[in-house]
Amino acid sequence: MSNASVNIPGIRTQPASVTRKMAAALPGLREIAAQRGLKIHHLGAGYPHPEVTNPKSFIDRTDQWFDHLSKREGLNDPSELPAFIRDAYAYTDTMGPVGPRESFARVYGNDWDVQIDPNRLIPTIGATGGIALLCSVFERIGAKIAYITDAPTYAGFIARATLNQQATIYSIPMDREGADPDALRDQIRQARADGKLVPFYYTVPDGHNPAGFSFSAERKQELLRVAEEENILIVEDAPYLYINYNTDRKANRPFVSLNPERAVHLFTGSKIGLPGPRVGFVYSEASVSVDYGSDISLTELLLSESSGAILFHNPLSMLTFEALLRNIDGSLRESLWPLAEEKLEIYRENRDIVLGGLEQGLGAHRDHFDWTQPDAGFFSAFTINHEGIHVNDVFTNGLVEKYGVVVVPMYGFYPDDFLKRSPNAGYDKLRLSFCFTESTGDDRRRDLHEAVAAFCRAMKKECGIT
Repeated sequence: MSNASVNIPGIRTQPASVTRKMAAALPGLREIAAQRGLKIHHLGAGYPHPEVTNPKSFIDRTDQWFDHLSKREGLNDPSELPAFIRDAYAYTDTMGPVGPRESFARVYGNDWDVQIDPNRLIPTIGATGGIALLCSVFERIGAKIAYITDAPTYAGFIARATLNQQATIYSIPMDREGADPDALRDQIRQARADGKLVPFYYTVPDGHNPAGFSFSAERKQELLRVAEEENILIVEDAPYLYINYNTDRKANRPFVSLNPERAVHLFTGSKIGLPGPRVGFVYSEASVSVDYGSDISLTELLLSESSGAILFHNPLSMLTFEALLRNIDGSLRESLWPLAEEKLEIYRENRDIVLGGLEQGLGAHRDHFDWTQPDAGFFSAFTINHEGIHVNDVFTNGLVEKYGVVVVPMYGFYPDDFLKRSPNAGYDKLRLSFCFTESTGDDRRRDLHEAVAAFCRAMKKECGIT
């Protein structure tokens, strides 16, 4: 029997992202490195660290919360199943259970000075699920779409945005303050002149992945003014709001707290809680114009789209996430910052080790090397100013084979339109991650010191610096 092949004209495959390619290549590279007696040094993976994702504390918090809920029901028969447990294993609607949404709205809103309506909080499968939901809403129109984003930008957004053959990415450059507001305006107008619908500008303004810095408060206001003048939405992906190393935590507020009617906020619990449950929310108070000139809530459109994609969210995941929003006695937290500080203790130390190691190993060679000083997030963007170096897959694979150093090249984070304008964009850059090691405690510190030292030696060797 021969294999059948279904003919689907026009379908296109997506190239693997640079992070996925590195993950796929790593087992083979690891074997080569082991044959050469090299230890693997992780400066590439953007995973939450195992020291802050230990499920034991999460399970303990959940048990305490469930015990509180059981007592609140007032059951006397220990064999009787509490109603909340039955509900946690039953169908729920697309909005998910109301309790976690109400709790999240109060705590998160208190942290960021915004009044969040829990009836506008739509559960998503992490922030990536929010990206997919938004793209689907606007692609359903059938028009040619222009998505505006940064160059570089999150690889997951590029992958989703380019799935639709009617969609085109128009990218804008950044400096160390953030995206260029004039370029944002120019690209919006150019896309419209090209006959395309421009629904939103997508960005990761705090702890930018992969650029390794945060937008300044002033630049956020400038970008918001352009969005208001040009009547588009700003979609802010906010996984690193609480992975923040500034002493003044509210010095730089998210777009949603500046103008919730213009911003669409994507939250994920992956960094503040556990990555596995994939709890997220999309939130906005925006309205959009539809046929016949009427306005409709973006929430209503997103909810309709979500009900077609994920009819029933997992109520147990939502309920366990609510445990993170509660104190031991069941009362609501005033803030998520104490929980975040449990994570920040590790990430701040990791960041200081890597940045200190780069300064010690390469600080005397700033004519050849530069790197960002991240005040949030997991990454620093590292630039190599050497005409003999082309940072592609061959180069980064070679770093693993020759030095045991795992990093991610930056070229794959640039949208195609930017690479057409600047063909060498990203080929002088690496994304360094300081969030992940395979060890904990003193071993983690030692491994990270060794990793950054090995990276510095590799950079000097590759650039011929003695």
